[in-house]
Amino acid sequence: MEHNDLEYFRKLLSNMLEEAQQKGDSTIEELTDSNEVFADPADRATAESDRAFTLRIRDRERRLIRKIQSALQRMADGTYGICDECGEDISIARLKARPVTRLCINCKARQEEEEHLRSE
Repeated sequence: MEHNDLEYFRKLLSNMLEEAQQKGDSTIEELTDSNEVFADPADRATAESDRAFTLRIRDRERRLIRKIQSALQRMADGTYGICDECGEDISIARLKARPVTRLCINCKARQEEEEHLRSE
């Protein structure tokens, strides 16, 4: 991968990391600020449902943060953009679509096909 491409992805991933961390911080603030008392059980159920949804989003953000940090570490190691399965370069188009990916499009397609066959 060329130096310019690597710098592009480093900035992209750093921005993604900062944004995900900010969202996580705001989610935590929202959860700690909502100590409401509900007279109506339906209102309480709605609030609990909203809280569960927020926690699922936070969990997704937490996993994304780990993937971004892993991608940045692979950059430092010199392995960013190399497929974990076949060792070939991952295309720039694939990295632009999914900057945290560890698999080239062919290996990812094969993985998804195997998962699909196992689920049948």
